[in-house]
Amino acid sequence: MSKRLKELHDDITQSLRGIVESPRREAELLLMAYLGKDQLYFITHQDDRIDESDPRLLEWIEKRSLNVPLEYLTNRVSFYSREFYVDEGSLIPRPETEHLIDEVLKRVDATSDITVVEVGVGSGIISIVLALHLPNARFIAVDISERALAVARRNIAAFSLEERIELRQGDLLSSVDEPIDLLVSNPPYIAHDAPLQSNLSYEPQNALFGGEIGDEIIRRLLDEVYARRIGMFACEMGFDQRKKVQEYLKNFAVKSLEFYTDLASLDRGFILKGVHE
Repeated sequence: MSKRLKELHDDITQSLRGIVESPRREAELLLMAYLGKDQLYFITHQDDRIDESDPRLLEWIEKRSLNVPLEYLTNRVSFYSREFYVDEGSLIPRPETEHLIDEVLKRVDATSDITVVEVGVGSGIISIVLALHLPNARFIAVDISERALAVARRNIAAFSLEERIELRQGDLLSSVDEPIDLLVSNPPYIAHDAPLQSNLSYEPQNALFGGEIGDEIIRRLLDEVYARRIGMFACEMGFDQRKKVQEYLKNFAVKSLEFYTDLASLDRGFILKGVHE
């Protein structure tokens, strides 16, 4: 059986009501992804007939109605104006993380011949985007999850960066012995008892929860920065963790500690330079 696109759009919208925040927009995005078309096509082809019995479409509608993220259905996510592969093995990149990249690029010369290490590589988007902007830098990207490394490996290959981004499995910096010029991370920073939106239950929990308080992994990374005399550390954090970071660093002398905000003017991360006692 087939329906006109606009009718199918209405049906899917109805099935998503009370489940997602913007059901009509979500239904539109789902159909655009299913058809492989852009918004202009969607708007101008409302009377096209669509096979509503296609198993793939039915599966997408059912899973989206259960709040499975659309990115996991389409295996696609847009980040920093580029398309990346994503699946349940890695966290879905958020727009806020683009600010982390912006802050790094403000402070690192594009011609720098440096070693950059990313902890918690996930889908690989941070290392990939930085590598594209820092052509002389060497990258080591670490994750404790083999599933996440598989996603990152796929994205790194898609951008032909296998020679510049080395993947390693390990906990934080346990698999990295080399001197590090720049450490970058979007670590888990949510407290274990924090309430989450239902769609987050489909994402890897070890990429979300940072401990009982939430900032435990950030503190472990700060200890590594001090112990290894890492020149710069760029880190994303929770909007309410600024005071915790400042308190933890009160016994260290630092060259500079700068916090940055997201588009909602919420604290979102920091750039630390020159840690010593």
